[in-house]
Amino acid sequence: MTLDARQYFPLNTAYLCQDCDCVGNNSMRCPACASEVLISLASVFARQEEIKAAEQKLLLVPAMAA
Repeated sequence: MTLDARQYFPLNTAYLCQDCDCVGNNSMRCPACASEVLISLASVFARQEEIKAAEQKLLLVPAMAA
């Protein structure tokens, strides 16, 4: 008998430990090594949306007079 031990959680609660490269859902400490050096994966994967939003803001800023 094979036991399937897959775990999953929403992207907005996923954090990558920059010390041991493990992914967990605790924003304070890595569950594998207890490091506090974490980065939110949602902020990394949502970069296209941030770029589009920044481009739209640039279009709304009036041009400066020379």
